[in-house]
Amino acid sequence: MNHKFENMLHYLNIDYTNDMLVQFDQYYDLLMEWNKVMNLTGITEYEEVITKHFIDSLSIVKAIDVNDISNVIDVGTGAGFPGIPIKIAFPHINITLLDSLNKRIKFLNDVIDGIGLKCITAIHGRAEEYAKKKEYRERYDLCVSRAVANLASLSEYCIPYVKIGGQFISYKSGLIDEELNLSKNAIRTLGGKIKCIVKFNLPETDISRSLVIINKIKKTEYRYPRKSGLPTKEPLS
Repeated sequence: MNHKFENMLHYLNIDYTNDMLVQFDQYYDLLMEWNKVMNLTGITEYEEVITKHFIDSLSIVKAIDVNDISNVIDVGTGAGFPGIPIKIAFPHINITLLDSLNKRIKFLNDVIDGIGLKCITAIHGRAEEYAKKKEYRERYDLCVSRAVANLASLSEYCIPYVKIGGQFISYKSGLIDEELNLSKNAIRTLGGKIKCIVKFNLPETDISRSLVIINKIKKTEYRYPRKSGLPTKEPLS
């Protein structure tokens, strides 16, 4: 049991159980085990993983009331951040984890089975292809992403998954202003509207973070996202 982790959960006003803390420890153990054979994270020290992966993922509670959310897609989930920490802390949410690398999907399925998570699915594919499928397009209350693409590109990958009235939340570093200005037209084109940016430091660190909250206000035209690679190579302006 890690008191620092518990203190950070208190700081975020997240209720937790012993079972939940055990699941986080099991997740960490699996992450380290798989990290020996594939590159999942450069952050391996236990307390750093807690702060920079687990608590960072859960900081979404600063932006929205997660209790009001029933289904979430995590685009470009990588090693499962932020989707798996959100699922552990808020088990009522149905979560889809999407990643383009099949090796990571195998890891995610091992985590899902190994720590006993329900109503969570890991799927292998490109964001721009799944966004065209009717069972995924505009079906989610919330899309989240910690992927490193610029916000204009990321918006094109993510906003098509969000239903009207839902939200896309992008996890970004603290220095977001210029990137935000360059993405405003793209967000509008895709049917979104920037609601606000929540800025904060990760607890007990000087690491600045921003959560960009984008409301979905109208349907995304079917031509978006464009074909594979284009949103990254030629971001909407």
